[in-house]
Amino acid sequence: MTLSIETPALLFSATSLILLAYTNRFLTIAQIVRSLKTHYDEKHTKSILLQIRNLNLRLSLIRYMQLFGVLCLFLSVFAMLLLFLGQQTAGIYLFAASLLCLLTSLGISFWEISISVTALRHHLSDLEEEEMKK
Repeated sequence: MTLSIETPALLFSATSLILLAYTNRFLTIAQIVRSLKTHYDEKHTKSILLQIRNLNLRLSLIRYMQLFGVLCLFLSVFAMLLLFLGQQTAGIYLFAASLLCLLTSLGISFWEISISVTALRHHLSDLEEEEMKK
C-alpha cells in the first residue's frame, strides 16, 4: 500500500474547521459559566449549581476534543514529513494514528453534544411544568 503526501494534507482544512468550532463552543460555554456564577453569587440555588457542574463537564470534554484534534493535525503533519523523506511505512502508520485521533475527537464531540441536548430538554421540561401550572 502506498500513500501520497497529498492524502494527509486533506485533513488540514477539515481539522482546522473542527478546531475552530470547538473553540467557539468553548468560548460560548465559558461566557455562560461566568454569567451563571454571577447569578449563583446572588441566589444560591441548586439549579444554577447543577447547570454550572454540567457546563464544567462539557468544558472538560471540549478540552479533550481540542487535544485530540490538535494531535490529529500534528500526526498528519509528521506523516507528511515522513512521506516526504521516503519513509512510506512509518508515514502510513502515523496517518492512521491521526485518523484515530480525529475519530476520538469526533466521538467526544458527540458525547458533549448529547449532554447539551439532555440539559436543554431538562430546562425545557421545567418551562412546560410551569406552563401546566397556569
